[in-house]
Amino acid sequence: MTADLTFGPDFRWGVSTSAYQIEGAVAEDGRGPSTWDTFCAGPGRILGGDTGEVACDHYHRYAEDVALMRDLGVGTYRFSFSWPRIQPSGGGPANAAGLDFYDRLIDTLLGAGIQPAPTLYHWDTPQPLEDAGGWLERSITDRFADYAEILAARFGDRVPMWITVNEPMVLTLMGYSLGAHAPGRELMFDALPVAHHQLLAHGRAVQALRAAGATNVGIAGNHAPTWPASDSEEDKEAAALYDNLINWLFADPVLLGAYPPGYEAAMPGPVSDDLKVISEPLDFFGINHYAPVSVGAATGRADTAATDGILLPPGVPFEPRSLEGYPRTDFGWPVVPSAFGEILRIFKDRYGDRLPPVYITENGCAYGDTVDDQRRIDYLDGYLRSLRQAMDDGVDVRGYFQWSLLDNFEWAAGYSQRFGLVHVDFATQVRTPKASYHWFRDVIAQSRG
Repeated sequence: MTADLTFGPDFRWGVSTSAYQIEGAVAEDGRGPSTWDTFCAGPGRILGGDTGEVACDHYHRYAEDVALMRDLGVGTYRFSFSWPRIQPSGGGPANAAGLDFYDRLIDTLLGAGIQPAPTLYHWDTPQPLEDAGGWLERSITDRFADYAEILAARFGDRVPMWITVNEPMVLTLMGYSLGAHAPGRELMFDALPVAHHQLLAHGRAVQALRAAGATNVGIAGNHAPTWPASDSEEDKEAAALYDNLINWLFADPVLLGAYPPGYEAAMPGPVSDDLKVISEPLDFFGINHYAPVSVGAATGRADTAATDGILLPPGVPFEPRSLEGYPRTDFGWPVVPSAFGEILRIFKDRYGDRLPPVYITENGCAYGDTVDDQRRIDYLDGYLRSLRQAMDDGVDVRGYFQWSLLDNFEWAAGYSQRFGLVHVDFATQVRTPKASYHWFRDVIAQSRG
């Protein structure tokens, strides 16, 4: 292995998953309904009519999956707690059987020498909370703080790394603004309170975790460079607006304690007090990265391939455009390794000493190749080299968690997209490590040299 893929003995290698995408067992152990259960039941919502009802059956097969991680050589497993499995109604006493499941998982991880790095929330809101207004209502932040207290009290003695919220941008945009994800609301810019309440819930969770003794707490945001579609002033202005909405609306409040100019007035108050909570100092900042986005001024001829098939409604002043000249994953996302290092350098330049150490909490690609997945190897090789270069340029990155260990339920795309290092036959649940699994195992082993 060449020297530019050497990351040192203290670098944390891991894999990431989320509860609804792999656990299954949606009606077992007292788990309540989630917004994704409800969304999947709606006709035409999910490609092929798929659901997460069984997914990878990780609930029953977690020991096998932990063994795969152990053999892979990762030192960290980023998973998510299922809020409706812990609190079926979104409040009140915890469900003992749900807590017991995560006890078993965490103890099995520790027994395999793997550090658990749980995410408190990865989009699966308890349906009763959504029925009461969901993330549009400020009261959900109280419920989330209670939920964080339950988790910290039960697992704080064994969990050395905590992530509060995953990709608040995606829930805001896809779930509440465009309706392409659960809960399927189409509020457009009226969804901005969802962003604020998720960030406030994050801050409340940081406080709750710290009060329980947690010393390594962060958030996971989805971030990528925004490239103007041309040098025209119209395209540059459209790209800047998109960049603020997708990137800085979610990172600035956490790292700077302020919204980008013009957005604070759109948020439910008391905003100035809330920002003090939202900007509680973090021990690390998680960045999920996949691909850059090209954005231009709205023309009415948007290419839906740039937005996972979603056509933005009339009146939006920008439109994502397809990036030409790059290979694409089977999901249609452009493969641009240099953009990975670019977004990391942007964060370093934008936030300076306000940026804590960074973890790459997700990065990966969807290819339908069953076991011989050379395209995934090529993707990971390029992105890891870009990451190494950014680190050489002074970005303090402490770990890389690949998305994902397993092929899984890919939200609105159902089971059509495979992100896993391990192939899953969803009819039999047989797991088969792919060529990329073996390649990644070698990278981990040799990169510590």
